[in-house]
Amino acid sequence: MNSAPLAARLDGLLFFPVTPFGPDGSLDLDAFRTHVRNGIEAGAGAVFACCGTGEFHALTPEEFHACVAAAVEEAAGLVPVVAGAGYGTAVAIQYAKLAEDAGADGLLAMPPYLVVADQEGLLRHYRALAATTSLDVIVYQRDNAVLTPSTVVRLAQVDGVIGLKDGLGDLDLMQRIVSTVRRELPGRDFLYFNGLPTAELTGLAYRGIGVTLYSSAVFCFAPDIALAFHQALNSGDDAMVNRLLDGFYVPLVELRNQGRGYAVSLVKAGVRLAGLDVGEVRAPLSEPDAYHVKQLGTLIERGRALLAEPGSGPGVSAVGGAGS
Repeated sequence: MNSAPLAARLDGLLFFPVTPFGPDGSLDLDAFRTHVRNGIEAGAGAVFACCGTGEFHALTPEEFHACVAAAVEEAAGLVPVVAGAGYGTAVAIQYAKLAEDAGADGLLAMPPYLVVADQEGLLRHYRALAATTSLDVIVYQRDNAVLTPSTVVRLAQVDGVIGLKDGLGDLDLMQRIVSTVRRELPGRDFLYFNGLPTAELTGLAYRGIGVTLYSSAVFCFAPDIALAFHQALNSGDDAMVNRLLDGFYVPLVELRNQGRGYAVSLVKAGVRLAGLDVGEVRAPLSEPDAYHVKQLGTLIERGRALLAEPGSGPGVSAVGGAGS
């Protein structure tokens, strides 16, 4: 086990693996291990297991524990493993205990289930969660859990809360959050993550306000493309960034927007296209249209062709698919 604090270990491209299911709908733990292992070998900076892309909502507590434990075993301390935690406060605490028992390094605290709480209620929720686990907590802002800058300042003072993942996409709000925390808590190392469904699309904008950590769904099925973009974004190679945005990521987002739940189901289809059978999504999600899956395959080929174009530079050539 790596004893360094989680905040110090979160670097590079953040991998959110899908959760494989067999033909009968049961958990396919062997395929999950392969998927996680492939991602780590491809260069993932961290593994976020059983989160949104991993269909946290559809997993039983037993399946959740099994997946997190398998991810921890596959990571073997090389990269940190962060597990999802959600629903109401009492149940989120139970999932936190399961993740801790499975050996996870941290938690991604997803929005409370169903209710629309005020700022004080949200603080109560995250404080209670952080107080009952030794794991560091990253709060996921989206949907019914949107925080004001002053609330984030108070959140950043909670022991065990190390960062905020933004799935809202309001850059005005994020700039005010970053500025307010910096002003009110000088010297506080608080992490920020771009957590939008296809985070690369807004990578340049988030980089402009100092947010460089992000989750990449594309890494699940085309790690070579995702890593090339990540390298270009962090090295200032905006020509490559824009080439991949225009030729791959913008069309991908347009394709993703063709169906509900495609932020998960289309990613899972991409992993199957890459050669690893991870099965279908569980209800209430549904499978993407076959034509859209075919379009995804064509788009992946186009993305790899962009990497091979003259002027792409060293270190951005294809390194194999997620099923390699």
